[in-house]
Amino acid sequence: MKDGTSFATMFFERGFRPFFLAAGIYSFLAMAVWLALIQGWVGLEPDMPPAYWHAHEMLFGYTGAAVAGFFLTAVPTWAGAPPVAGARLAALFFLWLAARISPWLTPAVPAVLVAGLDVAFFPALAWLILPALKLGKSRRSFIFPPILVAMALGNLLFHLESLGIADGIAGHGLTLMVDCMALLIGVIGGRVTSSFTANVLKAQGAEAQVRSFPPLDRLALASLLALLIVDLVLDSSHVAGVVALAAALLNGLRLSFWQGIKTLRKPILLVLHLGYGWLVVGLALKGLALLSDVISPADAVHGITVGAIGTMTIAIMTRASLGHTGRPLRAGLTISAAYVMVSLAALARVGIPFLGLDAFDTALWLSSGLWIAAFGLFSILFFPILTSSRVVAGPA
Repeated sequence: MKDGTSFATMFFERGFRPFFLAAGIYSFLAMAVWLALIQGWVGLEPDMPPAYWHAHEMLFGYTGAAVAGFFLTAVPTWAGAPPVAGARLAALFFLWLAARISPWLTPAVPAVLVAGLDVAFFPALAWLILPALKLGKSRRSFIFPPILVAMALGNLLFHLESLGIADGIAGHGLTLMVDCMALLIGVIGGRVTSSFTANVLKAQGAEAQVRSFPPLDRLALASLLALLIVDLVLDSSHVAGVVALAAALLNGLRLSFWQGIKTLRKPILLVLHLGYGWLVVGLALKGLALLSDVISPADAVHGITVGAIGTMTIAIMTRASLGHTGRPLRAGLTISAAYVMVSLAALARVGIPFLGLDAFDTALWLSSGLWIAAFGLFSILFFPILTSSRVVAGPA
């Protein structure tokens, strides 16, 4: 580095650098491997349904990295605490990396060790952010460690089935992870979308302002927590369907007061509204899937996973990467195209199956191709940003 700082010191100075870069690269690589798996070009060891591997790696692999990059960067910033950096950050990153690589090294690496490495990630992340949470003393932020522990529980359920210790619980683990992410989007996505929009509209002197109603906010978040609990106790039940529809209604109403229409000329802000909108759509689709045969649960869940999680994570990763490296908070044409591709991937995955079973392969390949293109663009554009020093001196 020009200032004498080593690359490793710079790269492991904040969690967003290694984890956002890894998330972007792994996202399109894992999707490409998934396509190879369903074509029979590669095999899994231990043997498991390719759909399970795909769901696990996109949720606990890609999404896990995106969550870690956000928490390790945002929580210390909120609390005014020193960031998790250096050896501690590198150790957590290599734990995540080992969990991604080790499944391909079995039977040389015991399956129980593979599971242990993977399950340990979220508790380790919670442990690392806990000091900053205590220093910040924000009661709202203390919800994060329990959510991370719940994510670890979902991962444990998945691995207990893959190890042959229990039957029929891997799907419960995946659902728990999806519900945890829906709750995080409600908490964090709601916080940043409304506040960032309010700041921009205020600076522009716009007449229409973001409105917030604490009782509505609490009800919207409570509905997401209720869905998590009901899914855990009564998986795929009609009760979960009703709760999902209620959550869609409450969160849709919440979103309607955030003036998203005023952000059309600011893609880096608009995409946050789009991500929250996909949460509403995904919850509604889940409710319909559980209460009717309008859409299958497998298709409906992609409204939340591809639409809400995919859109919100790429939105947060681009914004945080630019802001914490001293760059203007602007999304150029290329990254804006990536935003659009993620939403089109979600639309293809949940929309095309309505045309009939013969359209499923089209939906799968089109959605996967758009996802690979979107995160390929993110990785190419943000590789130099995430692997170089800040362009402006001073704290992020």
